[in-house]
Amino acid sequence: MAKAKKLTKGQARRIRANQAKKLRNKAEEVQWQDEELGAPEQGIVISRFGQHADIENGEGNTFRCNIRRGVDSLVCGDKVMFRQGKSSEHTVSGVIEAVHERSSALSRPDVYDGLKPVAANISQIIIVTTVLPAFNPDIIDRYIVACVQTGIKPVILMNKADLIDEDLAEIVEEQLDIYRAIGYQVLYASSESGDGIKELRAQLVDETSIFVGQSGVGKSTLVNTLMPELGLVTKQVSENSGLGQHTTTVARLYHFEQGGDLIDSPGIREFGLWHLSPEQVADGFIEFDDYLGTCKFRDCKHVSDPGCALIAAVESGEIHPERFASFQRIVESLSSNTLTTRFKN
Repeated sequence: MAKAKKLTKGQARRIRANQAKKLRNKAEEVQWQDEELGAPEQGIVISRFGQHADIENGEGNTFRCNIRRGVDSLVCGDKVMFRQGKSSEHTVSGVIEAVHERSSALSRPDVYDGLKPVAANISQIIIVTTVLPAFNPDIIDRYIVACVQTGIKPVILMNKADLIDEDLAEIVEEQLDIYRAIGYQVLYASSESGDGIKELRAQLVDETSIFVGQSGVGKSTLVNTLMPELGLVTKQVSENSGLGQHTTTVARLYHFEQGGDLIDSPGIREFGLWHLSPEQVADGFIEFDDYLGTCKFRDCKHVSDPGCALIAAVESGEIHPERFASFQRIVESLSSNTLTTRFKN
């Protein structure tokens, strides 16, 4: 028996495109005339499924709706205008006709499709970190850069705080003090001990939040703790690799009883920054603001260039050397990543 040939990336993309076209055509079989639709209503996207989306109206009722062809982009958290069908067809009970302008959009870079929105109208991003599998300030810095680019407020959450023993406490505090000094808010929480959960709940009130962080930092467990009624599935951290298994499969918006919303999405497991320029990365380090544009040379790379204002600020103690080193590592990763060129071309 001949061995099947492996599909090229182009062939795989064409197959996916054809499948998506068939799904669209099938979805559009369910159509209503104007007289078969109710009055326009305002709603919010609770979840998106291909050419359908679940929409919640102001009364808390959810309707699975078709998406009009003219609706170019639709993600969890979008505010929309929709119309209910006077009858349901194959579980579809309405049509989304328009999307309101977003106050914010969280996107991830895609090699072929450019920036793809993941969630909309978010007011704060909770950057979840922990000492297990490892505390990594560079990852925090990457998320903060993404937050600055989107204009969404970042909050750093040290999760699994019960694992911080006396030996680690001083090291962790020293690292987190760097962020406090810049002006970022830092919280602690532990689903195991319950410490900090009350403070975290208070932080989420009247906000639309999203949790981001490496696999294994306990995002899904936190959601379970905050919303035990959901019964979200979690998996244990692998004993072999120390990494967790990502468990969220479909982006969905949940409501907190005390007020506020949470968008749980697989699209933000990790942020790629390879679509950004070095200048955009520098903008993400807000303590650089007073020094950017004041270097001796306009094309300063902030590495070993003479007259570099950032280097001078580090040497004078105005910029923390660890943050500056993190910035340099991020910029270096952009130049070494072939995806950067493909995205910008």
